Amino acid sequence: MGIYLNPRNESFAEAVRSRIYVDKTGLITHTNAFLNTNEKYICVSRPRRFGKSMALHMLAAYYSRGCDSRQLFIGMNIENDETFPVHLNQYDVILLNMQQFLTGAEKQSVTDYLEKEVLVELMETYGDLVTNPNAGLADVLRKIYAKSGKKFIFLIDEWDCIMRERQESKALQKQYLDFLRNLLKDQPYVMLAYMTGILPVKKYGQHSALNMFWEYAMTDQNVLEEYTGFTETEVKALCRQFGMDFTETGSWYDGYQFRRFRHVYNPRSVVAAMSSGYFSNYWTATETYEALKIYMDMDFQGLRADIVQMLGGGRIRVNTRSFQNDMRTFLTKDDVLTLLIHLGYLGYDAQEKEAFIPNKEVAEEFENAMSTGGWPEVMHVLQMSEKLLEDTLLCDEQSVAEGLDRAHMEVASILAYNDENSLSCAIGLAYYSARKDYKLIRELPAGRGFADIVFLPLPCSAKPALVVELKYKKTADTTIQQIKDRHYTQALERYAGEILLVGINYNKDDTGKQHTCTIEKIMY
Repeated sequence: MGIYLNPRNESFAEAVRSRIYVDKTGLITHTNAFLNTNEKYICVSRPRRFGKSMALHMLAAYYSRGCDSRQLFIGMNIENDETFPVHLNQYDVILLNMQQFLTGAEKQSVTDYLEKEVLVELMETYGDLVTNPNAGLADVLRKIYAKSGKKFIFLIDEWDCIMRERQESKALQKQYLDFLRNLLKDQPYVMLAYMTGILPVKKYGQHSALNMFWEYAMTDQNVLEEYTGFTETEVKALCRQFGMDFTETGSWYDGYQFRRFRHVYNPRSVVAAMSSGYFSNYWTATETYEALKIYMDMDFQGLRADIVQMLGGGRIRVNTRSFQNDMRTFLTKDDVLTLLIHLGYLGYDAQEKEAFIPNKEVAEEFENAMSTGGWPEVMHVLQMSEKLLEDTLLCDEQSVAEGLDRAHMEVASILAYNDENSLSCAIGLAYYSARKDYKLIRELPAGRGFADIVFLPLPCSAKPALVVELKYKKTADTTIQQIKDRHYTQALERYAGEILLVGINYNKDDTGKQHTCTIEKIMY
């Protein structure tokens, strides 16, 4: 048993003993199926604080023959799998945290430091099989395999920290990638290689050293979707256990979508909210907003307009394939948007190939990044949004129309009105502060069509629901009639209380008074 070779199971035991532990041992079923196959090279990339290290420690506790972990897995999902006893604590595991090696390397290279540390433990266990004590790590592992038939499971955390923290050093990156390729690719001693990080590994310029890895990224987690964050079922159970409102939990921390699991929650933030008993910005509080601000201020190929549209509840189509998988090589704005997806600042719908701001927690981070300069017109609209909502709830149609005119004038240089979709995004931005008390839903299936925007009140708000219909170059009255004719309020059949029907029309003219508004109040 050692630090790197065949580690103990204390880290996973601490997770299991924690006040909140969500069983993700089903992941082991998949890794068991990958052992000694062409799929044995796995790279799982997720944003920070999405449980990557915990999953790695779970795998180490399960596979490492340096400990007995049977008691830890009693009652968990993996215990019911037929492969559970077959692989439990049966293998040599090498567990590496690349961040620790990068931090501790000092004057020697990261890979030299890593080899030195791991070889010490290998020689203690297998020194009798190694004739050349000065051989490199890959050479020693090949000798051990040749003489004993022993294979190894490699678990590598923060694999991409060199790419993120040494962005300017192409030579160091290339040397590191060559080291990993030599250590892992086509080596007979590799039973499984499971790496985690924030960035995928597919390409770094023209140097694709690790092309043997199967990638499970935020753009496509494939069969590992339910292990990326907390699922809807898991969060509902936690809300019942801790007496927290499920709808508001979703408003704050839901929004990461995949092909099968359409609701994936930020796990760290959900745990923090359940533990503290109140909703707040937990995930983004662990890192300064400056990192996000750098990319926002680029305004790469009209990126600023896309961000404003997403703040208004809109979605942006993204081509994720051109991304070079680093944090400084941007050929198109799609590359910047793709990076923000991998960092967790944007959600991504792989079916529609669209990016969006996933939830209230992340929206606050965008707002923080804009507040320090460079976005005065947008910040002014956000600040006016409180008054606009107040006027709407008072059914003050003229004040609402005037407020929308002012908001339009502020963002006209960024976000053009040219159809009902762009109008919808602008209206969503103008009502930005409503997110404190409402869940905003665009294109909600309702009656015989889709309601443009529905503001569904959170249980604690005691405010009426809003059904907003938008028209471009029509009249506000026709929007109200469409809500009635197409029975859009049927979408709120589980809602009992006051509903405001809000019809908004935009006609471009030179008077400065371009919006009209009609509001009706009904009980449902």
